[in-house]
Amino acid sequence: MSIIGWIVLGLLAGVIAKILLPGRDPGGLIGTTLIGVVGAFLGGWLSARFLDRPITTDFYDGATWLSAIGGSLVLLIAYRVLFGHSRGR
Repeated sequence: MSIIGWIVLGLLAGVIAKILLPGRDPGGLIGTTLIGVVGAFLGGWLSARFLDRPITTDFYDGATWLSAIGGSLVLLIAYRVLFGHSRGR
């Protein structure tokens, strides 16, 4: 899978993570997109490193999607914990 494929996967994983964890996020759409892309890379790395599940080159692999969404969820939760209360409501 090319870098463009990972960016698209990360974008979609960020959107799915946002749907699973609704609420106000600092950063809006751009922040969620970046969290999704970084989460996809993080989830893939964690999957390969600790679960002995290497990253495949198939865009439609379920394990790749689950690791990307899981990484995005972890980063979205961490982002909310660190920066969620920093702006006035």
